[in-house]
Amino acid sequence: MKLKFNWGTYIVIAFALFITFILYFVVKVQSDSKYDNDLVVEEYYKHDIHYQEEMQRVQNAQDLATKPKVTQLDQEVTITFPANFVPKKIKGTVSLYRPSNKKLDFQVKLDLTESTVHIPKTNLVGGSWDINMEWQYEGKSYLTKETLYIN
Repeated sequence: MKLKFNWGTYIVIAFALFITFILYFVVKVQSDSKYDNDLVVEEYYKHDIHYQEEMQRVQNAQDLATKPKVTQLDQEVTITFPANFVPKKIKGTVSLYRPSNKKLDFQVKLDLTESTVHIPKTNLVGGSWDINMEWQYEGKSYLTKETLYIN
């Protein structure tokens, strides 16, 4: 006995194979820890409530005549704050975020004796890093955001 397939049967088989492939892909991505689906910011909605305050801190930083400067050297990344600021009065944190893996994120507390922060490149794997500098000086808050690519 010989089976005869018409074109409709081939279309049904093609759809079934396509749906099987898509389901396999979805299950693999959801179950494999290599594909991390976490949010960039924990408690996103709480973060969103303070958006206007954040924009004011960004504007304060934009209004500075001399802005903090991020420089990539051979062995380290340096963040230099404006020279007209007294380093001991600068308080805050520098947060380094790795968009592709939140396990690599870390923070550096600002407790300065000089106007430059040194971050060794041994702490930074190659690739893209988001740098958020949240700092205060004489009662005024600032927020500076940079993106840096480490070779």
